[in-house]
Amino acid sequence: MTSSAQGRLLPWTSPEGRPCYLVGDGTGYVSRLADDIEDVQLAMAGDLLGHADELLAERRVTSAELHYLARRLTESLRDVKRVAESRGARLGRSPGHDPGSN
Repeated sequence: MTSSAQGRLLPWTSPEGRPCYLVGDGTGYVSRLADDIEDVQLAMAGDLLGHADELLAERRVTSAELHYLARRLTESLRDVKRVAESRGARLGRSPGHDPGSN
């Protein structure tokens, strides 16, 4: 089954936390919205990495600050992983590829 027949993994989840998919040719409004949201998520991840570098370079960082940073990095990594999975599927990766094997 091709990735277009399976649907595109969208960069958001349902209210219950389930993945959302879009079936189509990739040219409609929801596809463009998903592209825009993915771009924002990737830019925010870059900004967060810069902030993490700055914070971790400081000598005096509280445990609360580190906890907050870890939470934001976890959220960002989850978003970036979803973007990578979605884009990888649209590139037509082979069906036998195990994403956990790399």
